[in-house]
This record gives sequence, structure tokens and C-alpha cells, in this order.
Amino acid sequence: MRLIIIGGGILGTAHAFEAVRRGHEVVHLEREAEARGATVRNFGLVWVSGRASEELEITLRSRQLWEEIGADVPGVGFRANGSLTLLRTPAEIAVAHEVAERPDAPARGFTVLDPDEARALNPALRGKFLAALHCSRDATVESRQAMPALRAHLEATGRYIFLPGVEARAVDGTRVRDDHGRLHDGDLVVLCTGAAHSGLVRELAGELPVRRVRLQMMQTAALGEPLTTSIADGDSLRYYPGFAGEALDGLNRTQPQDVVAEQHHMQLLCVQRLGGGLTIGDTHEYREPFPFDVGEGPYDYLVALVEELLGRRLPPVHRRWAGVYSQSTDAGQIVCRRTPAEGVHLVTGPGGRGMTLGPALAEQTADLIGL
Repeated sequence: MRLIIIGGGILGTAHAFEAVRRGHEVVHLEREAEARGATVRNFGLVWVSGRASEELEITLRSRQLWEEIGADVPGVGFRANGSLTLLRTPAEIAVAHEVAERPDAPARGFTVLDPDEARALNPALRGKFLAALHCSRDATVESRQAMPALRAHLEATGRYIFLPGVEARAVDGTRVRDDHGRLHDGDLVVLCTGAAHSGLVRELAGELPVRRVRLQMMQTAALGEPLTTSIADGDSLRYYPGFAGEALDGLNRTQPQDVVAEQHHMQLLCVQRLGGGLTIGDTHEYREPFPFDVGEGPYDYLVALVEELLGRRLPPVHRRWAGVYSQSTDAGQIVCRRTPAEGVHLVTGPGGRGMTLGPALAEQTADLIGL
């Protein structure tokens, strides 16, 4: 079959990859010259550790797919580096021990380490912490280079055409009209338009059970030494549903968040890019309209926190940015799917899980629509 895929971010590209892998042809439309949304404004984390129990199976499947993709497409920069959640209080350590004793802990690769064990795994951690939760299943890809690498691989098959700077304006049956007046005929249309919930998406599918979430992040110059795992702080225990339980309830009752972290709904995530710099974040803003500027308070907080954990000064911050992603508000739904017309399918709203789950969500879609 011939698919017209709208949206060049991780979901659109993953759907294109899966369709071509199954022997189909793809015409891929992206309104920008290159993906510029949440796909490239993230950590590139394939994050198993904090996923809810009901999401674990699809997350592990996506982790497997990313590893397979990384072997076929080295340019995506896949590496199975794992993560360390660095714990600074007894209440945080209690949460780590609770989740490490659950039945699904081996599947997640959970182990609680003392500081010496954590530093043996990641020698750059010379700062202050009491223990660490190691997740051996977490991994990383290079978010800024993964989409071009995947497209180059697809183009080499002869069954994939990428059309940048082309915006879909109308869908009639399975024919798409773009803003240049050209028509693209296919057997199926798949819309993966990210945080763009209006325009064509609203015309086709109406109001969706999704919301937009804004974040702030930054990247430093090269650290000058390897950060061999991704790192997180104890606030990530509050954010990710996989850590819910009695110990987390106790943490929330007895250990208030830092004022800045609470105000901006923050957690620390930090991953080293292949070039040596550190991507650090992040904040969460849920109320629109979002501000168009970025505040310095969260950046100052994150720099101080990473310096405390590493026990050294950070290199200069070279980039700061904000991003917006789409999140399903349907309880228990990982993603928002709609079929507004025969042969037309919409997939959006994975929240902050887009990079983690992209390949598995595309595989799921392909099964659902009979590819």
C-alpha cells in the first residue's frame, strides 16, 4: 500500500519506518524544513524506569525496537547506557527500595546501589548523594540527529519520499492537498501532527482529549569526561507513575519539594550527548497561554543541583530552549487515536513518552490498521 504520513516528528517518522519495514510505500509531509517540535527538544531518553505498570510491556517492546533500529541505523546514536536516580534523603531511598522489591523490578533492571557502587558505574558522580536507583534498561538516542538518520535509511529503500516545507491543508478520502496546491494520493493517511491540535486536525477529528505541556531545557558545552549513565534526582520519583506506592506517599507527606522545583513542576534529568555536552531539564507548564520567554530561575536551580551531584562546576550553558508536547488526557490511554474517516488515522498525545514509545506505537498502529 501507499501511505501519506503527515508530520515529520518521532511519531510520524516511526510510522513511516514501520510501514516501509513492512513493505509499503510512504510519502511523508512535514510543514517545516526539518522537525522542530518536541521530537528534537527532548533528552532522547528511552525511559523504562518510571513507566506505569500497564505501560511496561509496550515500553520494553519499544526499547527492544530502538536497539534493533540502532543496529541498522547507527546514526540514531542508540546506546544502552542505563540511568541512576540519585537519592539524597532517607525518604527517597525508601521509595527506591520499595520499587526494587516489586515483581517487575527485574524487567526494569532495578538495583539500589550505595554511593561507591554508583560511582564505580559512573565515575563522574563525585558529589553528594546517599544512594542511587540503577535502571539498567534505560537507554538513549540522539534526538537532534535521529530523524535525519532514519529518513536517509528509508530513502535508500526507494519506497520513501520526504517532502519538507509542505503543509497538508485538506484530506478528501485518502487524497491529501498540500499548501502548494499539489495532490497526494494514497491508500491510507496517517496524521502525526504532535502539538498542533487545531487547523486540519480539528477539521477532521474535532476537539480531542489532549492538552499541551510546555517545558524548559538546556545544554552545556562538553563536560570533558564521560557521564556513563543518564542521571535523575529524587523529584523524578514524584513525577513518574511507576514509583507510586506507600513509600512515595510518605515522601510527599514528609519532604516538601524545593520552592522553585514545586513552582515549575520540576524534576532533574540529565544525559550526555555524543559530543560531550549535557542536556539538562526540565520543567512542566500545563496552563495556556504559555509564556513566550524562558525564566532563569529553573536554569539556576538545575545548574546548582547538577553541580552538587557531580561535585564540580559545569561547563558553560550553550543553549536554552522551550518546547511543547501533546499529552492525552484520557485516563489510562497512552496515546490519542482517532479514525475520522475511512482510511484516515490520527495518532497524537503520547506526552513526554514520544521518543521512548515511538517505534512501539507505530508498530501498534500498523497492526491496528492492517498493514
